[in-house]
Amino acid sequence: MSNTIHTVTEAHFHDARNQYPQDWRRLANYLHGQGLDFDSDIPPRQFATGFGNLNYLIRLDQQWAVLRRPPPGPIPPGANDMARESLILSRLPKAYPLAPRALHYCEDSEVLGARFFIMEYRPGLSIGGQIPETIRQNWRGEVPLGSHLGTLLIRLLADLHAVPPERVGLDQLGKPDGFIQRTLTGWVERARLAWSNHPPADLIRLIEWLQQRIPADQGHCFIHNDFKLDNVLLREHDLSPVAVIDWDMGTRGAPLYDLGVLLSYWTERDDPPCMHALNQMPTAGDGFPGREQAATLYQNLTGTTLTSLTYFRVLALLRSAVVFQQICQRKTLNGEDNDSGVEFGQLARELCSFALDVSRGKYF
Repeated sequence: MSNTIHTVTEAHFHDARNQYPQDWRRLANYLHGQGLDFDSDIPPRQFATGFGNLNYLIRLDQQWAVLRRPPPGPIPPGANDMARESLILSRLPKAYPLAPRALHYCEDSEVLGARFFIMEYRPGLSIGGQIPETIRQNWRGEVPLGSHLGTLLIRLLADLHAVPPERVGLDQLGKPDGFIQRTLTGWVERARLAWSNHPPADLIRLIEWLQQRIPADQGHCFIHNDFKLDNVLLREHDLSPVAVIDWDMGTRGAPLYDLGVLLSYWTERDDPPCMHALNQMPTAGDGFPGREQAATLYQNLTGTTLTSLTYFRVLALLRSAVVFQQICQRKTLNGEDNDSGVEFGQLARELCSFALDVSRGKYF
């Protein structure tokens, strides 16, 4: 592990002293008791990305490491599972080297107010909804930039799905039997809670469509459960992969659900405004393949039939809608910016409508 922080600038961080303050002295005492040396002379820095888990760059045993913990406040069922993520990252790297190694897990929520774990730091570039202009200008690949990134995403997902869970000791993780029904039931319940029993009409129609068309259980594999571009860290000079991160929802389940989740972030140029408002991946330009091309590449790499993909696409879009409504609800309950809360709520409703359009074949 390098001791140099590459591709990280002040823009990547919050001030860890002011943004969700942590008791670093208590952490130092705890880690000392575990035989680990936390360097408190170098203030932890909070990475400034995402709506979910909090990530801090720290010095541990003379090396850079990342401390990862849930956000403050109530946690939605099944989300921000530090024990699960730590378990995965203690085993998966043996067969999938892009997964960073877990270094330590703490189940005592008294230390930092929540369970947390520490993992190795992989310096790299994370690309979200927009490609940095310097990356675009410096690209010298043989194919368009988007073609490289889109193909890379599908190949990395296919490689993950090829890892036998039993080979890495993850064959007891999750419950693949009944995965589809259980996943749908879970997101329907989260939708009910997020909309406080006042669901929009399109959400009701969407849930009815899904409940009436549940496909039979298919073969299962280990899935990431939130695979997208900003969860792949890249070397800046050639955009090759350094790491795949954010494994807190990893489990055994249907591979097409993992693909459906990825495609739920995959915006195309002619998509409705809500998909562009997601701003999760820059796939609407720069030569990215479309969703259908991406799905066909996955099929060619894995041999998986895409017969049920529309169902998983729609289920993944329901999930996205619920997540944004949960953010809206959290901002409202916490008394945060009302305007941003309203925007998240509007986006959630529009995603329900888009999911219905996907179910009718209007969009792939």
